[in-house]
Amino acid sequence: MSVTARLLISGAWAIALFASTPAGAQAGGFALDRFNPSERGSDWFELDSLDLRDNVREAVGVVGDFAYLPLVIYNSDGSIRDKLVQEQVFLHVGVSMVFLDRLRLALNFPVALYATGQSGTLDGVAYTAPGPFSVGDLRIGADLRLAGAYGDPFRLAVGVQVFAPIGSRSDYASDSTTRVQPRLMAAGDVGIFAYAVQAGFLYSSLTDSFGGSALGSQLNFGASMGLFAFHHALLIGPEVYGGTTVSESDLIFKTATTPLEGILGAHVRVAPGFHFGLGGGAGLTRGFGAPAARALALIEWAPDVEKPPPDRDGDGIPDAEDACPDVKGVRTDDPKTNGCPPDRDGDGIPDAEDACPDVKGVKTDDPKTNGCPPDRDGDGIPDAEDACPDVKGVKTNDPKTNGCPPDRDGDGIPDAEDACPDVKGVKTDDPKTNGCPPDPDRDKDGILNAEDACPDEPGPKNVDPTKNGCPQAVVKNDRIVILDQVQFRTDSAEILPESNSILGSVLKILNEHTDILRVSIEGHTDNRGTAAYNMGLSARRAASVVEWLVQHGVDASRLTSIGYGLTRPLDSNETDMGRRNNRRVEFHIVHPN
Repeated sequence: MSVTARLLISGAWAIALFASTPAGAQAGGFALDRFNPSERGSDWFELDSLDLRDNVREAVGVVGDFAYLPLVIYNSDGSIRDKLVQEQVFLHVGVSMVFLDRLRLALNFPVALYATGQSGTLDGVAYTAPGPFSVGDLRIGADLRLAGAYGDPFRLAVGVQVFAPIGSRSDYASDSTTRVQPRLMAAGDVGIFAYAVQAGFLYSSLTDSFGGSALGSQLNFGASMGLFAFHHALLIGPEVYGGTTVSESDLIFKTATTPLEGILGAHVRVAPGFHFGLGGGAGLTRGFGAPAARALALIEWAPDVEKPPPDRDGDGIPDAEDACPDVKGVRTDDPKTNGCPPDRDGDGIPDAEDACPDVKGVKTDDPKTNGCPPDRDGDGIPDAEDACPDVKGVKTNDPKTNGCPPDRDGDGIPDAEDACPDVKGVKTDDPKTNGCPPDPDRDKDGILNAEDACPDEPGPKNVDPTKNGCPQAVVKNDRIVILDQVQFRTDSAEILPESNSILGSVLKILNEHTDILRVSIEGHTDNRGTAAYNMGLSARRAASVVEWLVQHGVDASRLTSIGYGLTRPLDSNETDMGRRNNRRVEFHIVHPN
């Protein structure tokens, strides 16, 4: 087939026909036009933008639909033999009504203003050309919005269309049977991008065939996408729609029974409420009714949906004028109080909540004092004069104690809470000691606080003042700090017995702190010996500590070891003391991610 012939019949009905087919029986037609315009009020020609706004809102309009070569009979070599329907012009008159921002009822009445063609035969069956004027089937529609609102990124609706058979089969304007199409539609706007998709099942009881292919029920589908411009006044984009006959399983998605069309359209909205559109396209397959070319024009009117001024609290006063936009109020002439609840004393507390509506006060959680002059503790002493405004007290001549609870010893702890009300003390959580002089040995380890380097943690005596009274191991930040170093036999990883005590303290911490999930035990050496030797020695010593703890009951999964050799000195390696400080084992708490 030549390229010219393919382009000419692109989108038209494609059935193989031999030139010698004889004339024979007379046959009727069917509803040929595959363009099913959207309900009035949509932003698209075929697809639906689901604009179901307002409690009661109407839309009326007409769509002009010109199709060229929607139905031809051609020879086996691809040349056209009979232009059964050469040109067809429909005027679709539509009206819709939206109710309650959710339900839409609609009518569409197609009128074939003009049609041309020539009679022809196919497989021994004679088909007549359409008359110059006819009407199509009246379409009655109902749609229900399920989710989303116009302008949202996603909105969803279900609906049904019923086609009343008032058209003529001989004019290729009807199936002469009632057709019903339930459908599912979605649409959305994302910034300047708009889209719509739909799918429906068109039931028809028509059982005739055309050119050997059965007619009848169809599965219909479509999609569109486009871009807005000029503040959504202009929408430009393509639409693709079509269907496939499902009356017989072997016809589904076959060329002749699957018309598919594509159009490019431009829509512009102008005040007050007018919508104009122009579009054009062609059939993308050679199915029944897909024309070689199609042109569309639209004019429609639908009243603009005026958005009321924002009024978040619903008091009838627009937010722009409402001094209290989130609280219902009353209208006043004062911009500072307009829209706010009544407040006679002007203390910012509405009269309905103000226990003292004629005297300025402060807000409280107590309905009996809310809006009254401030006296938070209710002791009869105004907060401005009360040195303890949140605690009930007594009146004194001393501004520093006026309104405070009695405190005979002046230690800042009220007598009612002071276990030693006549002796200055310190505050504790124990009612038996609160307000009493501090315990000289808080950790009860027999070492007075003044001499105890760790006064809140019991520990043994030590001649070193920095270690006196401190435990052998303690958790500090991300480490278990040990008081003395773990001792090993010289040039060996064998732990000396005198280190069992310090490791026992580490063991106690690990047993008590189950929240410590993992500890990294690090070995370090001084700089005597080679770096490689020291690296290995430090690793073995760290591993020996791990082994000691595991043998004494610590889960091995909580412990890791690593040797750093002489790479991380704490002190100078130039002195015995410095080298002794560098020979050490450290316990680092690892926090898992």
